[in-house]
Amino acid sequence: MTAVPAVISIQAEVLLNLRVRARNGRVIGRIQELRVVSRGDRYEVREYVLGPGGLLERLAIIGRHFAGRRVRSVVARWDQIDLSHPDRPRLTCDRAELRTE
Repeated sequence: MTAVPAVISIQAEVLLNLRVRARNGRVIGRIQELRVVSRGDRYEVREYVLGPGGLLERLAIIGRHFAGRRVRSVVARWDQIDLSHPDRPRLTCDRAELRTE
């Protein structure tokens, strides 16, 4: 049985632009966007969008094309990033388990 992680409350601004590292220390990308759902008077992060495509999403650039090229992003579910040390986010899974958009 998998344990449910404790609830962590962090301001979104603290997370934006932080580098997310894999277990081996390699940088996967920067947190550029948070996809959230509303739960009454609070919001829960469902996904983190990493990389340049996430930045374009945050800036609301439609279609995520820049200079005529499609810009990709990496998407991690809420449970695929460990925020127990919010200034040093780390993957809880292998890079191959993340989604690319």
